[in-house]
Amino acid sequence: MDLPQKRKRISYELTNSQTSSREAAPSSSTNGQAGGFVEGSILRITMRNFLTYDHSEVFPGPKLNMIVGANGTGKSSIVCAICLGLAGKTAVLGRGDKVGLYVKRGCSKGSVEIELYRASGNLIITREIQVENNQSTWMLNKKHTSQKAVEEAVKELHIQVGNLCQFLPQEKVGEFAKMSKIELLEATEKSVGPPEMYEFHCELKTFRSKERDLENVCKEKANFLEKARQRNERNKLDVERYYMKKRHLDRIQMLEKKKPWVEYETARKELEGVKKEREEMKKKLKSLKEAQEPLLRKIRSVESQLQPIEQQMKELTAGIRDATQKCKQKHDQLEYRNKEVDDIRQDLSLKQTEEADRQKRIGHTQLMIKDLQKELQNMGSMEDVTPQIEAVNAELRKIQEEKAKLEGEMSDLRRDKDEAFGELNRLQNRQRSLDDMMKVKEDKLRTRFRDTYTALKWLRDNRDRFEGNVYEPMMLVINVRDSRHAKYIESHIPLNDLRAFVFQRQEDMEKFMTEVRDTQRLRVNTVIAPEESCSRRPPSRPLETLKPYGFFSYLRELFDAPEEVMSYLCYQYKVNDVPVGTEKTKSMIEMVIRELQMRMIYTAEEKYTVKKSNYSSNVVSSNSALRPSQFLTMTVDADERRQLEEQLRAAQRQVQSIDQRMAAIREQQAKLDRRDNELRANKKKLSELKGKKRQLEQKISTKQDSLRQMEQNEINLQAIEEETNAKIAAVNNKKVAIMEEYLGHMQARLSMEKVYLALQSAGLSAEKTKLETDCRDSSAELKRAEVVYTKLDQVKNNLLTTPHILHSAFSQLPDTLDEIDAMLNEEKTRAECFTGLSDAVVEEYNRREREIQNMEKELDDKTNALTTYRQNIAEAKERWHLNLKQLVDQINERFSDFFRSMQCAGEVDLHSENEEEYDKYGIRIRVKFRSSTQLHELTPHHQSGGERSVSTMLYLMSLQELNRCPFRVVDEINQGMDPVNERRVFDIVVRTACGVNTSQYFFITPKLLHYLKYAEQMTILCVHNGPYMLPPHKWSEKAFIRRAKRRQIP
Repeated sequence: MDLPQKRKRISYELTNSQTSSREAAPSSSTNGQAGGFVEGSILRITMRNFLTYDHSEVFPGPKLNMIVGANGTGKSSIVCAICLGLAGKTAVLGRGDKVGLYVKRGCSKGSVEIELYRASGNLIITREIQVENNQSTWMLNKKHTSQKAVEEAVKELHIQVGNLCQFLPQEKVGEFAKMSKIELLEATEKSVGPPEMYEFHCELKTFRSKERDLENVCKEKANFLEKARQRNERNKLDVERYYMKKRHLDRIQMLEKKKPWVEYETARKELEGVKKEREEMKKKLKSLKEAQEPLLRKIRSVESQLQPIEQQMKELTAGIRDATQKCKQKHDQLEYRNKEVDDIRQDLSLKQTEEADRQKRIGHTQLMIKDLQKELQNMGSMEDVTPQIEAVNAELRKIQEEKAKLEGEMSDLRRDKDEAFGELNRLQNRQRSLDDMMKVKEDKLRTRFRDTYTALKWLRDNRDRFEGNVYEPMMLVINVRDSRHAKYIESHIPLNDLRAFVFQRQEDMEKFMTEVRDTQRLRVNTVIAPEESCSRRPPSRPLETLKPYGFFSYLRELFDAPEEVMSYLCYQYKVNDVPVGTEKTKSMIEMVIRELQMRMIYTAEEKYTVKKSNYSSNVVSSNSALRPSQFLTMTVDADERRQLEEQLRAAQRQVQSIDQRMAAIREQQAKLDRRDNELRANKKKLSELKGKKRQLEQKISTKQDSLRQMEQNEINLQAIEEETNAKIAAVNNKKVAIMEEYLGHMQARLSMEKVYLALQSAGLSAEKTKLETDCRDSSAELKRAEVVYTKLDQVKNNLLTTPHILHSAFSQLPDTLDEIDAMLNEEKTRAECFTGLSDAVVEEYNRREREIQNMEKELDDKTNALTTYRQNIAEAKERWHLNLKQLVDQINERFSDFFRSMQCAGEVDLHSENEEEYDKYGIRIRVKFRSSTQLHELTPHHQSGGERSVSTMLYLMSLQELNRCPFRVVDEINQGMDPVNERRVFDIVVRTACGVNTSQYFFITPKLLHYLKYAEQMTILCVHNGPYMLPPHKWSEKAFIRRAKRRQIP
């Protein structure tokens, strides 16, 4: 249908890229609100050296903006410009992870400028991207600023390019259905809810988390408090018994204190008598001291008389001591002479004994000589054993030579075995290394594709059920020769085929799928190899012709795979005809595309797809950055693995052969050892026979020599006896002389003067002793009197100083000693009954009581805090839940209406398994596209790709009228839809996005169905790209329409 022209189109283009607009808005802000733009809507997008554009400006309309163009012309480039220009992350786009990759190839920098409508004055955001350092510079209204300031300005306008409910680029369409219910709720809250709704939700989650923590703390403290009370309750009886025992001990102490007081009361009555007795004792003491004085004077007189007598006694005693010393010396001389006589007699006795022993040994030796001579005569008739010994020696030498030879062979075999074992260990280690690489691949498969891994284990256990070859998933059997090239293989072969099983026969594949998909309900992929092998199919042109352009190989030469797998890849993905180049290829990519005209090529870091237009025969190319490899980086050389297995088998056979040869040699060595032992035993017997005769002759000769020696050593006992008698007589003469001198000293008489003095001294000493005894007796009596006096005085003082504080306690106790002793015994008996008690138990009880009081206080504080949190939660939930429920109901109403208009059914509800778990709340989407089925939750697996796209699109449209965001972007969401659903969805999009209270909407699509219904409020942006584009100043929309009408005329 024809649309009236309302606004003049403004578009500038510098090279071969152009974006045209059926309707475009001027970039000034004067008519923004008047034109239907809401706060934050996009008025203008300017791109310079950005992706496919040299310079282009886009002026979207206030309602639905449909961006149409062929694949590769630059539609998604506009989406990228919106995202990056509004401070979005590259991860949102799902393309290159570096912002420098979005600059047009061959340029050092690029820029994006976006003008947003704002009532107070439009906001112009400029981002300039530097390729060299991968950095960006920012400007707000032509003034330099920081990225943080741009993000704050964008946030104030409620723009969220990271929210899939507002901004859904092409690469993220499939991820919308993968969002969990929780993620969908948060994205919806941010997108269409009031600003405070998401904040309330976050507060609720925080409050609930703290509430759970407080509940756990309160529960733990309550449990701990209960346990502490139980422990104290168990010790309470012991504490009571402890205090009861303490009361008995205190009473015992008071009784022991009162007992002396009673004794004092008894003794107080005798106090007067004690005082009188003390005075009498004092007088007696004084008289004793006076009576003792004459005795002391008399003792001192006797001592003065004894001193000269004792001096004379000392002089006489010294003379007697000299005479006694001389007598002792003579006595010692006599003793020495007696000992000398004993030694002489001892020597004579030894000589006599020695002679008797010599005679005995001579007789014994003569008998031994006779016995040996008799034995020697008996051996004279035996034959000579020397020839036999020589024969045995010869055989022993021969055995030793054979053993040495066998030992040499054994040593060589050991060396060979060590070398073989070393080689075997090396091969086994290498095999383990290869197995570890395969295990890493299998771990990745198990992590990413659990169903495929389960089917793989079943296949390994049941491989005998298949007739033809069955190969495990391609990512396990493909071996990239150089890990750096793995990214090319993974970029070329889809992930669904990388995890697919390859079958040689159709019936095997059907049997496999029946088991794993129908029976086990596993989601797996399978492919069948072509009947005619394509693995060796030659490329369309030799590699030598491509090397000048920087190509170094075809994809097929970069990896190894089994025959059927390689045949399938060559047939399905033409790996034999896709070349791989280098940076050189990238630098001359335009020439490569123009001259070679190959459908797909790879450079060092990018993939290029080349298409030829069906209308103009023009060549259109698109490129994408290569992502790092995830599954094929671990390389295992298949040829090396086969060679390794063959080498392992050969090494094992070699080790077994060496073991057999070594066993045979050991058996021969054992036989030689047994023969060697037999010969040595025989040789020993013969040698003993030969040496026995010689030994007998030597023994006889030795005994005869010994006999002659003993006969020559005869002793003359008569001469020795005479010599001994003479020595004894000489010694006796000396003893006589010494005795005469001894008797002369003994006859000396003592002086009578010494005897007199001794008698006199003895008398005086006796008198002195008597006087000293009398003095000691009187002194002892004096000391006893003093002790009694002191004791009585101390008792008096103690009794008079009893504390008055005890009088009141004593009044409650008995007043007689007998009653006190009886009560004291009773209290001691009762106290002894309380055993096994200690102060530690009471201290522990009191300490725990204090802890219980502190814990009760802490528990009260925590309980009050928990009550406060619950009140806060109730208030926050009241503010959040009701508004959220109304919002979801509104979304559900529109979502259900949209599905009913398509003769399908759909529901949106607020889902939560537990109303108190606010972090588990989510939005659940349930749909059904056929009347015979039930409503099923929208998941990445249950619905088809087209059904997921329809559901996603209708959910986003349900948000359109509720949306508080200024615009929404959806990129190529209709690609998986069938024509019927696509037409229905398009009608809903036009009807909803062009409503009265809706915001700006961007809908990007490469194709449109015929005879669609359009609205007046729509803006259609046609994106063209190619070398034959007209410059912007030569483009005429009217001329284009005239030419189109002329073509329709028959």
